[in-house]
Amino acid sequence: MAALLVILIVAAIGLYFWIGGRLKHAEALTDYSGRPAETPGQDWLLVGSDSRAGLTKAQRRKLATGKAVGKRTDTMMLLHIPESGRPTLVSLPRDSYVPIEGHGSDKLNAAYAFGGPELLTRTVERVTGIRIDHYMEIGFGGFVGIVDAIGGVNICVKQNIKDPKAGINLKKGCQDMDGGTALGYVRTRATGAIPDFDRTQRQRQFFSAVVQKAASPGTLLNPFTSVPLGLSAADSVEVDSGTGLFDLLSVGLAMREGPITTAVPIGSLPTINGAAVVKWDREKALRLFNALAEDKPVPKDVITK
Repeated sequence: MAALLVILIVAAIGLYFWIGGRLKHAEALTDYSGRPAETPGQDWLLVGSDSRAGLTKAQRRKLATGKAVGKRTDTMMLLHIPESGRPTLVSLPRDSYVPIEGHGSDKLNAAYAFGGPELLTRTVERVTGIRIDHYMEIGFGGFVGIVDAIGGVNICVKQNIKDPKAGINLKKGCQDMDGGTALGYVRTRATGAIPDFDRTQRQRQFFSAVVQKAASPGTLLNPFTSVPLGLSAADSVEVDSGTGLFDLLSVGLAMREGPITTAVPIGSLPTINGAAVVKWDREKALRLFNALAEDKPVPKDVITK
């Protein structure tokens, strides 16, 4: 029994380092003049791109992802994990009109187009005043793989949603979704007076649900789910050079009780240079970000659903 236990421990350690060694790294976090100082807790920039890398033509048709090449930032969220208490997950609308170093003011997702993860991270740090500790990015194919690796995820849909462009036809109510259906659910713009705001709500809902399931004992202690999940995550995500498998695991453990979810408070929705953009309510946004930077509870009046 002792020998068997030793073998299992050695195998588990070896598997951990093997999976960790498969992680892809991106140059995302760099020092620069005026960079925010380190703050309590951990702050993650979570990015979902529309990369179709790894998807076959048949998979693109099935998932209704279209034929676009390259990748753009489709989702951006700031996750603050405090030293104690519940995490806070904040959606950063991709059309947020912000200053981008070397490019004047533009939509937030343009920072990625101009300078990749490094410029996007620097832009988020400058406009929030929060130093980013970890960066994680995932594309369409990786998204589907992770959801399927944990056996799908249960999501409560607020209304019927039919959107051929996203490849979904969902009925109102709680239901299990596989990777392809979940991808369509977080991508669709078929609901709401301001579709992108409804979309950010679904993205926060989904992220919370999938991370909580991935970090549950039923998933982590079952090698038939934990190993495929680890392999899928390692092959699907890009992280900054200082982030490893243990850091990803710590996110799941911190999220087990569910995060406080919100979006940056919105001030106005003007059209600038012919493009519809989102301007933040600067006073409320600063109160939100200052609370996170100081590792304090977020004021209730700046939390949006």
